[in-house]
Amino acid sequence: MAGILVVDDELHIRLLLEQTLEELEEEGVDLYFASDGEEALELIESTKPELIFLDVMLPKVNGFEICEAVKEKMGLKDTCVVIVTAKGQEFDKWKGREVGADFYITKPFNPDEIVALARRVLRLEQK
Repeated sequence: MAGILVVDDELHIRLLLEQTLEELEEEGVDLYFASDGEEALELIESTKPELIFLDVMLPKVNGFEICEAVKEKMGLKDTCVVIVTAKGQEFDKWKGREVGADFYITKPFNPDEIVALARRVLRLEQK
């Protein structure tokens, strides 16, 4: 069973991503949500999601540190990490690549692109 973790400290962004991705639950995808970095790391450890949509500016542990932990320390190199952030400067994008992010999306994002990316990463049929 595939899993997606959404990590964002802003409730409205988590809800928007939940509404965007909930159609995938009908195809056997489990959705998980975290509102801070520590909660995210605990969920990653316990659920080992295949895909993570990750904000950068988070309480407790930032998104760059989480991405680096996933890719280097937790041994989950095959987990796809998508940074979803308002931080769109070139330095931030470089930092995302440096810590191993697979994709970098700036807010505001297109919900259709989020679903299409999730389908591609999880190898689900396009609808």
